[in-house]
Amino acid sequence: MPGALLAVLFALAGLVSLGSSWLLVSRIERIGARLEMPEGVLGMCAALAADAPEITAAVTALAAGQATIGAGVVIGSNVFNLAALLGLGAVVAGRIALHRRVVTMEGAVALWVAVVALVVMLGVLSPALGLLALLLVLVPYVTVHAVGTRVAAREGLLRKAGRWLQAAITEEEAELEVAIHPRPASNRDVIEAAAAVVVVVGASVAMEQTMSTLGGRLGLPQIVVGGLILAGVTSVPNAVAAVYLARRGRGAATLSTALNSNALNVTVGLMAPAIAAGLSKPSTATALVAACYLGLTALTLVMAFAGRGLSRGRGLVIVCGYLAFVGAVVATA
Repeated sequence: MPGALLAVLFALAGLVSLGSSWLLVSRIERIGARLEMPEGVLGMCAALAADAPEITAAVTALAAGQATIGAGVVIGSNVFNLAALLGLGAVVAGRIALHRRVVTMEGAVALWVAVVALVVMLGVLSPALGLLALLLVLVPYVTVHAVGTRVAAREGLLRKAGRWLQAAITEEEAELEVAIHPRPASNRDVIEAAAAVVVVVGASVAMEQTMSTLGGRLGLPQIVVGGLILAGVTSVPNAVAAVYLARRGRGAATLSTALNSNALNVTVGLMAPAIAAGLSKPSTATALVAACYLGLTALTLVMAFAGRGLSRGRGLVIVCGYLAFVGAVVATA
């Protein structure tokens, strides 16, 4: 197949995948409202739906034995998310205001996810142990959000953790309740969600395969194909949603979207499928990408905590951090 045709097919598959993922996110939110999910859990479900393109592309690459592309898509998407969702969001909105308790609670989980991703990429832990390490933190995190602060307080589930945790969840839920308020789903919405899943998966598979083939013909390193090209294209829906939330002044919702998306990418898009498909041997390229992910995550959280949010200047620092990441990946490749 000619290279020009591959490029056209990649562009078409990307447009279909991204458009369908938007439909999927909206229908998942409505289904969550119908099931009366707490705002925190509903936000995670929406993040998972928005992550469908990158997760599908990563799983497809891993299943095809292209572990570097698969790992690059997931971790590169996470670095892109930090820059586009939080950095660009702060630049466009002027400021993303954040509660320090929310930054601490969400940041602790985000740093743990980034550390686990790095040690797995370095070969210190296997994907199975990496997944276990993630679940040890993510299961309690999701559980606390799932029971809701009022139920937790009534049942005494949060008393041992103290009022601090309850206050952090309350502050986050208050913004998510306003940012995510869909109408309950109808039966048609359920059918459309199922159809959107099929379309997103099919288009994302086509997108990964066409770009992998085209990248091979052009002599592009796999880490560039996965960590920069596919990672950037598949993360656009999250970026647009986060900028929208940031402009509405929903700082906690913006932070939650970015960090939950990254956690789900690593857990569902990398660790779980890598148990069956395996990962490539540790390399400078994959270690660099994972180290940059951890470094930019830490920098973002430190600035957000110190400034009680992210100003336009700090957003520019995050965006510049991503540009430095791109330069480092290209130079290494």
